[in-house]
Amino acid sequence: MVTAEVKSFMKTVKIFFGVAVTAVVLFSVAGCTNTADKETTVTAEITTSTSEKAKTTGTTETTQIKTTTGQAVTTASANTSDYEYSYAGFNPKPAVIDEAKWNLLLVNRNYILPEDYSPELAYAVKGDQAKLDVRVAPHYTEMYNAAKAEGLTLFPLSGNRRISTQKTNFDNKIKEYMNQGYNKITATQKAAQIILPPGCSEHNAGLAMDICSLNTSFENTKQFTWLMKNAADYGFILRYPKDKKAITEITYEPWHWRYVGVEAAKAIKASGLCLEEYLKVN
Repeated sequence: MVTAEVKSFMKTVKIFFGVAVTAVVLFSVAGCTNTADKETTVTAEITTSTSEKAKTTGTTETTQIKTTTGQAVTTASANTSDYEYSYAGFNPKPAVIDEAKWNLLLVNRNYILPEDYSPELAYAVKGDQAKLDVRVAPHYTEMYNAAKAEGLTLFPLSGNRRISTQKTNFDNKIKEYMNQGYNKITATQKAAQIILPPGCSEHNAGLAMDICSLNTSFENTKQFTWLMKNAADYGFILRYPKDKKAITEITYEPWHWRYVGVEAAKAIKASGLCLEEYLKVN
């Protein structure tokens, strides 16, 4: 027979057990709610971040990111490339190197030379340190001597430039713009309008010469007038004309002259095209 005291004790135990179970259930529900909130927050942050990144590149790929709960979240993000400056939208293709048409090699922000590209070089003018591809140098010398005979000096300011030097110059220009307050992406894009990324410059191929000056005022000199009239006869073209910036994506450079061969130079001069248009490639 169960006494009154025993009944009272059993009742107390049941009440205590019920409260404990209820507490465990409530704690579990609260825990699930917190976890769900955390996952939502992480997902939202990733989506926002990758969306902004995609805007700057215009390309996408699939990336998996693990949240703190271990769940994989698939998001759209920028297409990453091995190229160092892909974050700013630069993903150049390998330049087409055809020995039979070496003089028409297209190198620009869309076409890049191999990292180990190293042309055989020769001095452009006797007694000066500037060099060009050994196949180009004699043509510059001939042009230089022709202008000299008319009392003008086409000073060879900058010819071949190593890719490593190009990188240093380009990175310095990026820093210059960043110091002006631009973010890294914008700074890189602005830098590329003035100094091409490493491997994307004709100087790296030894095919171009900066003559006399690095200032647009050079267009007002007798040397520039002479070049505009005669350079094609020696196989050189004004590579970055004032009215072709939308195509070359480089600011006007009256000092930058590129060797393409006499036939091509005369055709380009007569047509008014830039090299990209003449080759029908960009």
